[in-house]
Amino acid sequence: MPHHHAGRDDVVDLAVIGAGINGLAVARDAAARGLRVVVVDRADVGAGTSSTSSRLIHGGLKYLERYDFTLVHESIRERHLLFRTAPHLVRDYPMLIPSYKGDSRPGPLIRLGLAAFDVMAMNRGRGISRSVSVRKVARRWPTLSRKGLRGAALFHDAQVPWAERLCVELLLDAQRLGARVLTYTTVTGLIVEGDQVRGLRIEDNATGERSEVRAAITVNAAGPWIDRILDGQVKSRRLNGGTKGSHIVVDPFPGAPDTCIFFEAASDQRPIFVFPWQGRYVMGSTDLTYEGDLDEVVASDAEIEYLLAETNRIFPDARLAPSDVLYSIAGVRPLPYTEGVSDNAKISRGHTVLNHAPAYEGLLTVIGGKLTTHRALAEDVTDEVLRVLGRRPRRCLTRERSFPGADTSDWKAFAQDFIRSSPLSGRQSRRLLTLYGVRARRVLELAAEDPSLAQVVDAETGALAAEVVMAVREEGAVTLGDILLRRILVGLGADMGLSAAPACADVAVRHLGWDEARARAEVADYEAELRRFRPRVLATSTSSGSDRRTP
Repeated sequence: MPHHHAGRDDVVDLAVIGAGINGLAVARDAAARGLRVVVVDRADVGAGTSSTSSRLIHGGLKYLERYDFTLVHESIRERHLLFRTAPHLVRDYPMLIPSYKGDSRPGPLIRLGLAAFDVMAMNRGRGISRSVSVRKVARRWPTLSRKGLRGAALFHDAQVPWAERLCVELLLDAQRLGARVLTYTTVTGLIVEGDQVRGLRIEDNATGERSEVRAAITVNAAGPWIDRILDGQVKSRRLNGGTKGSHIVVDPFPGAPDTCIFFEAASDQRPIFVFPWQGRYVMGSTDLTYEGDLDEVVASDAEIEYLLAETNRIFPDARLAPSDVLYSIAGVRPLPYTEGVSDNAKISRGHTVLNHAPAYEGLLTVIGGKLTTHRALAEDVTDEVLRVLGRRPRRCLTRERSFPGADTSDWKAFAQDFIRSSPLSGRQSRRLLTLYGVRARRVLELAAEDPSLAQVVDAETGALAAEVVMAVREEGAVTLGDILLRRILVGLGADMGLSAAPACADVAVRHLGWDEARARAEVADYEAELRRFRPRVLATSTSSGSDRRTP
């Protein structure tokens, strides 16, 4: 069931394929500059790669190693803008970078890199880096292994704990600006007439109804799936060379740190993280060549063992085993295809906008891109769209435009007032603020209008029935998975929302027009959707994946 229905005679300036963070950001930017936009996705917003990241808004420190100063500058700028435009979703995130004997990046080199980064980030960060002696590490992080420890550095980056909400707010803002977003609508083909691409052929997943979206420009922003969109219709070299990244989530463990630890893996020199997240810990990520099915990306046994072994090495008290893993998250990064690369870390994390003209006028493909720089990518795409359309350049508005959840002149004052006046517990109120920002008021309004919507649907988080209703009525959710995994986020708890699922489905029966049969089907479908996470609660027997090599 698409979020909106497309008419057969749609003619728009811009059709965007893919409602991940980049496609949504393009829609928002283009609509803000006065273009008529339709976005099409065969699933929910942000349901692909956008929900499988490390949840970090990187200033670009890692890219200094490859002398990619353009990407570092862009990342620093975008991180700074997100601090201002999405303060409810993005926050300062200190991380300790320990240096051990035998590391491929010696401590002095890391400190030099941090000093260079601090200069580039002048006045656009939340603190400068500082060296931490072995003695101070032992005092402040006593459970960190001191075997071969040469020192450490404390670095300030940023985190977006709920990257899914970043996508939802881009959706809301794009719609507010006039863009239409068709979810659960499959692109069955491009409309190719001679050397012109004139839009999309689409099919409503629920009804099977077929129609067209005719557009002056079509942007292929399907992430790792960009080649699949072009296949058989547009002659093109291979564009996507995405690598697989997997993370694991565990409960607090003996010796667990209270800050992010960013360290070099002993087995392959890859920088990896162990970081606190919503009362639990995330370890990640891997970076593997992946040629498997893009719709069946699952963390392999080898990846899970690699992440556990490296964590146990630097936290000797942890003694984590595969049975401690609550669930895993795996996705494919939308990276440019690079022939014969020996080290996946060397593949560019930047983005390019490929114009397929003159062979295929009116078609652009977005290659690459990452969470941090989604807004800059969208600005570049819209600039190119305006150029191809022959329109005068129009000023980009998204550098200053706040996200819907930050639509207030003083975010801190709003947050304090909300906590003070909310009828909920402090924990529930803080959770609403971090998910919805100023839109948390809307949750309370719904609960006040109908007291049954003040019911708690998830004991662990204190989430309310009102959030389920808001997710569907006002935030584009269609399925129970959309609600739990990408709107109210209780699906990322210890049991992945399985205990909350029946209560949330019942809310949909009572308030959203679902019948009992649909509620049962949605709960079953949700359990099936969770299998790719290999959740411990389901004791899944998912195969160990199809990686070409171990991490």
